[in-house]
Amino acid sequence: MFSDTSAMFSKMIGTLAVILVVSAFIGSSDVLPKCTKGEKRYVYSAIVGILGGVFGIYGNISGFELNGAVISVRDIGPMLAGFTGGPLGGLIAGLFAGLHRMTMGGITANACVVATICIGTICGLVSQRWHEKIAKPYFALLLSAVMEIFHLTIVLIMVKPFETALDIVKQIAVPFVLVNSLGFALMIIIMAHTEKQRTIAVERSRLQSELSVANVIQHSLLPMINDDYPGCKELDIGASMEAAKEVGGDFYDVFFVDKTHLTFVIGDVSGKGIPAALFMASSKITLQNCIRDIHDLASAIEAANNALCARNEAEMFVTLWVGVLDIENGDLKFISAGHNPAVRLHENRAEYLKRKNGFVLGGMEGVKYKEQNVQLEKGDIVYIYTDGVTEAEDVDHNLFGDDRLIRCFENNSHCTSDEIITKVKTRVNDFVNGHTQFDDMTMLCFKWDPDKK
Repeated sequence: MFSDTSAMFSKMIGTLAVILVVSAFIGSSDVLPKCTKGEKRYVYSAIVGILGGVFGIYGNISGFELNGAVISVRDIGPMLAGFTGGPLGGLIAGLFAGLHRMTMGGITANACVVATICIGTICGLVSQRWHEKIAKPYFALLLSAVMEIFHLTIVLIMVKPFETALDIVKQIAVPFVLVNSLGFALMIIIMAHTEKQRTIAVERSRLQSELSVANVIQHSLLPMINDDYPGCKELDIGASMEAAKEVGGDFYDVFFVDKTHLTFVIGDVSGKGIPAALFMASSKITLQNCIRDIHDLASAIEAANNALCARNEAEMFVTLWVGVLDIENGDLKFISAGHNPAVRLHENRAEYLKRKNGFVLGGMEGVKYKEQNVQLEKGDIVYIYTDGVTEAEDVDHNLFGDDRLIRCFENNSHCTSDEIITKVKTRVNDFVNGHTQFDDMTMLCFKWDPDKK
C-alpha cells in the first residue's frame, strides 16, 4: 500500500513538473495570443481548450494504473482551460482529455469522462464569475481540491460494484487531491507571475517610447547653433548636450537682448529624468523672459529666481551661469548662481573666471545677485559647462576634475569653438574609458573676434 502511494506521488509529480514547465514557457512567450474580446474571444477559448486538452491527454498517458483505474493529473488541463478560456475552453479541454481517457478503458473510464468534462466546464463558469478571486493561489487551491473531491464522488457514484470504487478512492484520495490541487495552484502562480512580467515589459516599452519623445522635445527647446543663428560673424559658437539618461536637467541658451548684446546661458537642474526636464523647460523660459524684459542683469536674475521659487512645489533648484556679451566691444557681464566657473582662453593661456558665486535659483526667494564683468580681447575663447564634465568618473571613481579640464585648453587659441568642445569630450571619454556616467554633460563655447565683421 505504502509503495503504491509513493509510486503514485512520484509519477504524478513528474508529469506535473513537465506540464508546469511547458505552461510557463507558453505563458511567458507570444505563442498564445491574448484574443479575449468580441468574436475573437471564442477563438481564444478554443485555442486554450485544445491546449488544455493536450495537457489532459499527456496526463492520461503518464498516469498510474491501479485496479483498472488510471490515476493522473489529467484534470489540471481542463481546470486551467476553464480558468483562462471560460466555460467553452473548459468544456473543449474536458472533451479532449475525457474522450482520450475513454479510449484507455478500465473500470473508471466512464466516470472519469463525466468528471473531467464537468470539472472543465464548472471551472470555466466559476472563473467567469469570480476570476480575480480564483487568480489568488489559496482560492485556486481550494477550488481545485473541491473539483478533485467532486471527481472522486463521481467515481463512487458511477463505478460498480461500490466496494471496488470505495477501495480505489481510499488508495488514491490523498495523492490525487493533493497533487492536482497543488499543481493547479502552482499554475495560477506561474500565470500571475508571467502576466505581471508581461505587463511590466509593456509598461517599460511605453515608458521608453515616451522618454524618447521627451528627449526629442527637450532638444527642440535648445537653440540650433549654426551660421544662420545667431548670425553675427564676430562670434564663433559651439554647443553640446549629452544626457546621462534619456532626458536630463541640463540646458543652454543663446539669444539676443538687443542688436548688439547676446546672452549665453547654461544651467543644471537638481535631479534627473522627467521632473528635471520639466523644471529645466520652465527655468529656460523664465530666464529668457526676465533677461529680455529687465535691462539690469542682476535684477533680471533676481526676478527669475523669485518666479521659480513661487511655483516650486517640487523644491527643485537650478545652478546657472549667464553672461551678456557686447559683440561690438567684447565687454562680458556675467552672473554665476552656484555654478561651475567659466574658462577664459587668452593667447593660449587658460584660466577660470573665479569670481563671487551667488546662490542657486529656485532655492530661496529674495536672494540678491551681483553682476561681474570681464573685458574680452580679440580671439578670446569662453567655455561654459556643467559639473557633468569635471565630475565625470573613471572605473575607480576618480573625478576628471578642474585641473584636467584646464589643461584641455593649453595652446588651443587657434581652435574653433566646436574644436574646443570636441577636444574636451575626447579627453573626458579617454579618462572615463567607457565607465557609465550618472550626470548630464553640457558645454557652451564661444570665440570673439571683432575683425570678422
